[in-house]
Amino acid sequence: MIDVLVLRPQADFARVDALPPASLSVSYHAPDDAEVPELMRKVPALVIPAVGPKLPASLFEGTALKLVQVTGAGLDRLDKTALTKAGIPVANVPGGSNSALAEYTVSTASIMLRRFAWADAELRAGNYAAFRTRLVTGNLAGIDGLLVGVVGIGVIGLAVAQAFVNAGCRVCYYDPAPTDLKAAAAMGAEAMPLAELLRSADIVTLHVPLLPATQGLIGATELASMKKDAVLIQASRGGIVDEKALADSLRTGHLGGAVVDVFSTEPPSPDNPLFALEGDAARRLLLTPHIAGVTRQSAAFLFRTAWQNVERVVVAGEAPLHRAY
Repeated sequence: MIDVLVLRPQADFARVDALPPASLSVSYHAPDDAEVPELMRKVPALVIPAVGPKLPASLFEGTALKLVQVTGAGLDRLDKTALTKAGIPVANVPGGSNSALAEYTVSTASIMLRRFAWADAELRAGNYAAFRTRLVTGNLAGIDGLLVGVVGIGVIGLAVAQAFVNAGCRVCYYDPAPTDLKAAAAMGAEAMPLAELLRSADIVTLHVPLLPATQGLIGATELASMKKDAVLIQASRGGIVDEKALADSLRTGHLGGAVVDVFSTEPPSPDNPLFALEGDAARRLLLTPHIAGVTRQSAAFLFRTAWQNVERVVVAGEAPLHRAY
């Protein structure tokens, strides 16, 4: 009998030494495998990655699932209404990618501020002297002493804010429902309305979930209000930033740079406006494939924590930890 249906390859777990415990019988499948609907009606637990296409509500009809375990924090792939109605518990692993995301934001902010990737391309094109002069005379800023605006000061946002504080930055934040005001205050972070944060911050980094209230949160008006030469980091969820508006802002030269790790559709379509940028506008944009929170260390933590929760429910018969709904 199979205890757990896993909709990601076994190799993902093996390469970080985080295979399931021997107490669990596990079957690995791609989401579109023909066997998946039948297996869903039999297994007590389902394990899915946080990133991927939305799973249809019909897939969960008539199942006896005791747990849907996400191997990450994001719950975008699931239909909350349908699963809640069916009484199927859903759990995630909050905070497992904190260190990786914090490292990503600070590193990419530095890369954009000091034009490291741009310089690499110019040197490969034979423009050493001219571009070095451009960098020196450009009076480029490092991270130390800058004001960083963190949009969303939840578990991840706090980790990111602390990483910037450790790098010598001042931090402000916008969050209508902050989870830990004491932690924010302890690092000297100042709460601000979103409009004020965008006007004031040298670096704006986004760490909010995709909700109706955050869909298109950063559009043309918000981008235009940001400081000239500010850097925007989008490592939250696709759809929070208007990608056409961002492309336009980079094209006009208003923004100093942007880092985009998540897209409105993934994989992004070839006609995504960010791909159409050329020249200096393209050099002020750094794109990564939804890997801000992905490191060997974070993956091992996420997987091992997920397995422990599945074992807790399936083998021990206990309630899941980190239940989202």
